[in-house]
Amino acid sequence: MASQSQGIQQLLQAEKRAAEKVAEARKRKARRLRQAKEEAQVEIEGYRLERERDFQQKQQAALGSRGHVCAEVELQTRRRVQAMQGGQAQGKERVLRQLLGLMCAVHPQLHPNYRLAA
Repeated sequence: MASQSQGIQQLLQAEKRAAEKVAEARKRKARRLRQAKEEAQVEIEGYRLERERDFQQKQQAALGSRGHVCAEVELQTRRRVQAMQGGQAQGKERVLRQLLGLMCAVHPQLHPNYRLAA
């Protein structure tokens, strides 16, 4: 009987040690999961920052090229306005000469409906 109770005591102690080992393993697993989660968060944040930086660079490139296009359009507009003003100045002289010629070339005539009183 003594050997039987001693065997039971050994089984209980072994069960207790096994429960402690299982609890310790669960704690280690939880600690590893927490650590892995933190490392993943750091990695995700790094990746997010990298993508954000790439996006900002692409956006700057697009906005920069848009600014270049705006400047080019503005330059073309100025050139067209100057060309129109030059053409207007040339045409102005011709039109003024034509108007003055018509105004000065007056040929007085009696209207056909005018009757002389006789």
